[in-house]
Amino acid sequence: MSDAAPSAVTEPSKESPATLPAVPAYTDGSARYINRELSWLEFNQRVLDEAWEASNPLLERLKFLCIVSSNLDEFFEVRVAGLKQQHETSSSKPGPDGMNAAEQLDAVAVRVRKMVDDQYRCWREQLAPGMAAEGIRFLKFHELDEASLAHFERYFEEEVYPILTPLAIDPSHPFPTILNKSLNVAVEFANKDLQAQYALVQVPRILPRVLRVPDRGSSYDFVFIGDLIKHHAAKIVSGVEIAGAHLFRVTRNSNLYYDEEETNNLLSAIEEELRRRNRGKAVRLELHDDCPTHIQEVLLRTFELEPQDLYAIHGPINFRRLMPLLGEIDRPDLKDEPFTPAPVLPPEADLFANIRKGDILVHHPYDSFRPVVDFIERAAADPNVLAIKQTLYRTSGDSPFVKAMIRAAREGKQVAAVVELKARFDEEANIRWARMLEEAGVTVVYGLLGYKTHCKAALVVRREEGAIRRYVHLGTGNYHPSTAKLYTDLGLFTCDEKIGEDVTELFNALTGLAQLQSSHKMLFSPFNFHSRMLEMVRRETANAKAGKKGAIYAKMNSLLEPQLIDALYEASQAGVEVRLLVRGICALRANVPGLSENIQVRSLVGRFLEHSRIYYFENGGNPDVFIASADWMQRNCFHRYETCTPIGDPALREKVAGILEDGWKDNVKSTQLQASGTYTRVRDGKEPFDAQEHFLRLAREAAGSW
Repeated sequence: MSDAAPSAVTEPSKESPATLPAVPAYTDGSARYINRELSWLEFNQRVLDEAWEASNPLLERLKFLCIVSSNLDEFFEVRVAGLKQQHETSSSKPGPDGMNAAEQLDAVAVRVRKMVDDQYRCWREQLAPGMAAEGIRFLKFHELDEASLAHFERYFEEEVYPILTPLAIDPSHPFPTILNKSLNVAVEFANKDLQAQYALVQVPRILPRVLRVPDRGSSYDFVFIGDLIKHHAAKIVSGVEIAGAHLFRVTRNSNLYYDEEETNNLLSAIEEELRRRNRGKAVRLELHDDCPTHIQEVLLRTFELEPQDLYAIHGPINFRRLMPLLGEIDRPDLKDEPFTPAPVLPPEADLFANIRKGDILVHHPYDSFRPVVDFIERAAADPNVLAIKQTLYRTSGDSPFVKAMIRAAREGKQVAAVVELKARFDEEANIRWARMLEEAGVTVVYGLLGYKTHCKAALVVRREEGAIRRYVHLGTGNYHPSTAKLYTDLGLFTCDEKIGEDVTELFNALTGLAQLQSSHKMLFSPFNFHSRMLEMVRRETANAKAGKKGAIYAKMNSLLEPQLIDALYEASQAGVEVRLLVRGICALRANVPGLSENIQVRSLVGRFLEHSRIYYFENGGNPDVFIASADWMQRNCFHRYETCTPIGDPALREKVAGILEDGWKDNVKSTQLQASGTYTRVRDGKEPFDAQEHFLRLAREAAGSW
């Protein structure tokens, strides 16, 4: 690996460079870049395809169906909400793909409608019948026997009815505020002479959404809470004849709006915005397809939505509510084979001593996450440790890292935590952690004005034989023990002196508002990560033009940054081999003659969520290999604090390159990006190779060797 020092770290850039070459189209007139939102929807389709995939265990297919709904919720709350705001304020201008907000909204509505239809067809034609055949049924009330009906009658009377609040809708009782993503029942009165024509029943979130039918032995029968309430609608609005009861759900804008430069207390400002999140502007209405047209029109008017914002569905509203059932249904034969990650070191091993012997690379979830937890827990208990510093972007509900830092602070160590309050949908949890840490004496910093702290870094300062040694962990994923079992990520333990100095400077910048002046080995956003990535792409281009081998292999979650995409196009035209594993959004068009014929892009969607970021540059036979917290997106390059770490040890460099190669070889779970922006399954005629199953097999073999 090249030992050339990165370029000097300078003042962070708050914006992506505005001047880009004119890029209207390639030869067939299509946009040079794929639209971000449509690319994301293609990713969600790949998740949905796994629900259709008959080779997956049945309950795992249900899991993928739930994930599709969860993903769509966030897509509407954030992306569609943002597009609507742009359109309504007339501030929309075409993006790099040439589409303005109105055009994107139209295209999104068409694509999502097709996806939702596909999702519910999967439920009706594949999953519900398949589960019924296995003794797992979701029943309507007319399908229940007398004993079950009597059970739910008692349940309604004792557990549900006392906490429901029907609200009549009339001129003196306007439509109440409907909380974001809450389940509601619109009850229509039959007597049109009444002043009120409707009543609204909001289903309290404290109630379970799916109820198990008792006394079914080894079978599993369920009913939905919404159906229970509809079944008893006449009792809820007693004394009034009802014409019908209809479930609906509204999704609202969940972006947080606050001016960091104008607020004196960021924590308080975010708390106030969180209270408003449930009442943001409506962006989507979901209801059953048997809901009468006049009810649909009333709801659309009430929420100030257009017909294209309405999704009439034939099946359960909100599949994500079925996710808890995956843990409740004891059918291991319908799930993935259980997996225990391989231990990295023996439990009694001295972690610090092993790091001193050489850098340690961990590949989660195949390698245990335990050493990462041990790194902080042992540092907290070690009398030779003087200081602990760590970033927390997302962590678990019962975080061992928070507990360890609290213990360390109480024992007199210098402890600093950089808690990112703006981690979307984790703001409340992070506020809670921040307060707990502060109360224990931990120095808590909420990040820097105008930036998110997205890097995953931990620094332990230890006194050894009269000298100070710095130990570092740098990762591609969050300090979150739960997601570490579900996401593929890489982490590096090192006591390399130069990397220790770089990470020290990073924390000083985060906590002291200082500017990073230079770095020895590491790259940082928003300072020199983008410029160095561009420089290395262009170096491969120059090498190819000089007749040398040029190769760029990378793995990331998303690829959007226009300058890097343009540099990859130039590299392709010079003959550089470009192979990209991009799980999610990809704005680059691959395999376009004259533009990107040497670029191939694949996406792997499988049992685990591919989350690691790896960058490999051939560099004339002396490869540069990095792991990073940053994708090639504008936000990661210019609006977030990120780390990018060189892999110096030759054996580890080879291991990381091997992870890239094995991911590329996958021809079971991988799809390949076409110039149109769609994806097709990789079917290369070779022996089937499932990369995740390959890594699981290696991990099981490693675990068996202990």
